[in-house]
Amino acid sequence: MEKIKIQYLDDTVERLRCIDGKSDWIDLRAAEDTELQCGEFRLIPLGVAMQLPQGYEAHIVPRSSTFKNFGIIQTNHTGIIDNSYCGPNDWWYMPAYALRDTVIHKNDRICQFRIVKNQPPLIFEETERLEGTDRGGLGSTGVR
Repeated sequence: MEKIKIQYLDDTVERLRCIDGKSDWIDLRAAEDTELQCGEFRLIPLGVAMQLPQGYEAHIVPRSSTFKNFGIIQTNHTGIIDNSYCGPNDWWYMPAYALRDTVIHKNDRICQFRIVKNQPPLIFEETERLEGTDRGGLGSTGVR
């Protein structure tokens, strides 16, 4: 089991925890009350900084209820934090855009993350034709 060093912004930020049996994603929470007007962008602090193990990265995405509950979307859709972002001032944020006026309270769950092994080195081999099954192109389920 990998160990990850974590620093919290302060003692009032709820501590991270895994939810056994439900998912291997871990919820992240707002580290301060944030009020956004429709059309406003803000980096919402998540109250954590971590030192990820060598060869790993964190993938941060909104929770399935984030838009419904808060009317915000994550502007980069998936945030990637690599293991070089590991210093005492490398705090995690969610870049959010408000599609309606909203208030997010400290410790509201707004996004989630998982730790993923880095992709191995790849070599791209050019070919004139692929030999896989032709599914019919973009938007096709393979049935016509």
